[in-house]
Amino acid sequence: MKIVLNGELHRVRAKTLADLLQERGFSGRVATAVNEEFVPSSLRTSHKLSDGDRVEVVAPMQGG
Repeated sequence: MKIVLNGELHRVRAKTLADLLQERGFSGRVATAVNEEFVPSSLRTSHKLSDGDRVEVVAPMQGG
């Protein structure tokens, strides 16, 4: 399926948000949103993705 991940179009095999994070190599603490709706980490394994979804993944930065 095709999704927009952090503003870029990608073809992915992932069916859930958790699968997508693993497939695209995200690890550690990240914040996620799908179609501008925050998705808490506890719901990522059950949050199903659909063709055309817009996914944002943000990692905290250290330093100043």
